[in-house]
Amino acid sequence: MEKALTKSSLKSVKSTSPSHSAVSSWSSNSGGMSKSPTRESTKPQEVKLHTQQRATKRAMFNYMVAAKLSILEQRRKQEEMLHKMIEEEEIRLLRKEMIPRAQLMPFFDRPFIPQRSSRPLTIPKEPSCFRMMSSKGFTACRSGTPIYSFQHTTQAPIK
Repeated sequence: MEKALTKSSLKSVKSTSPSHSAVSSWSSNSGGMSKSPTRESTKPQEVKLHTQQRATKRAMFNYMVAAKLSILEQRRKQEEMLHKMIEEEEIRLLRKEMIPRAQLMPFFDRPFIPQRSSRPLTIPKEPSCFRMMSSKGFTACRSGTPIYSFQHTTQAPIK
């Protein structure tokens, strides 16, 4: 920092004008007095900023994203075109099937003669859960627990 001013340096400061002495005592080594050596002008150091590297990386990233999007768009267009071709083929086949065609002529040289079936006839059975209505008018299940109970009443038929 500053050196403490000695008596000799104070005398030299008093002998010169106050405005000039402050400037001259700090700026140059005049008068043969021992003063602190002046510092040389400093050179600024080269500061390496990462902006250029980040800009190139960002440009590469943007290019990769754009390339990926274009590839996805091409795939989507290709799949859409393939789907459209499949649909057109299906429509063409459906239209071809819808064309009315004449039925084949039946063979009249072998006339149809119906014959009796060789399978036995089915024997109808009543459901095993219900029994015939009893004299009390209730219908119950054979297991003894009534599932449905209906009151049997005789009414005149509605005309």
